[in-house]
Amino acid sequence: MSTNNSYLSIEKKARRNYLIRNIITYTLLGIWALIVLFPFYWMLLTSVKSYGSYNAEYVPKFFTLSPTLQNYADAFTQVPLARYFGNTLIFALITTAAMLVVIVLAAFAFARLDFKGRNPLFSLFLSLMMIPNELVIITNFVTITNLGLRNTFTGLILPSITSVFYIYLLKENFEQIPEELYKAAKVDGTSDFKYLMKVMIPICQPTIVTIAILKIIECWNSYVWPRLITDNEKYFLVSNGIQAIRENGFGRENIPAMMAAVVVISVPLIILFLIFHKKIMAGVSRGGTKG
Repeated sequence: MSTNNSYLSIEKKARRNYLIRNIITYTLLGIWALIVLFPFYWMLLTSVKSYGSYNAEYVPKFFTLSPTLQNYADAFTQVPLARYFGNTLIFALITTAAMLVVIVLAAFAFARLDFKGRNPLFSLFLSLMMIPNELVIITNFVTITNLGLRNTFTGLILPSITSVFYIYLLKENFEQIPEELYKAAKVDGTSDFKYLMKVMIPICQPTIVTIAILKIIECWNSYVWPRLITDNEKYFLVSNGIQAIRENGFGRENIPAMMAAVVVISVPLIILFLIFHKKIMAGVSRGGTKG
């Protein structure tokens, strides 16, 4: 009888400790979520306040009783926000498609093709990740300028069609496919390109999809390079378009309209991440695990 009471006591204590840990964990996670999400809430709240009510607030209010969508209408009518969207979409899709071709072929070469100096060359290739991004931007800027490609989509896209990190990530993923499968395909007379298209790409599709999504997000958020290489509003992306709005449009004074434009620009990325966040996490973990 005493033994049963002892087991019950231990079980109750374990349940109590488990409950306390959960309460502490979820409380901390809730606080952290509030800290992270508050700037987005404030951006959304400001975007639905009228210009007059926003300027009349001597003490910022955390809610509004008279929301308005006029700021969103102004975001599309007073500045060429639709053009910025179109430019960014073209830039993101073409850059991502070109980059996928480059990194898939490069990763396949490093993972499966046996050529002299492959490992030293790949080590040298990885060492490029040690070079500060500022130095690469300077080199790219000089090259693109000398080629006369400033204020062109070609000049925007060319420096972004490869990535050492994505090649490394995809190479690690390719190497998880048994080499015996590659040798068997070669015995059957399958070409390297056909093996890549029919076997490796379908197997590694989750990682490739993840890379594509991350690249689209990277292109959408790109700021420094488009800012350097374009000074013609015809080629502005949403990132440097927002800066132009602030400097030359309504943003410097009309903060609610500025926030409305930022919300509009942020929504596609938020939707993209919410739809594919599981694939992103699965693809990254898959690409970084060998075995």
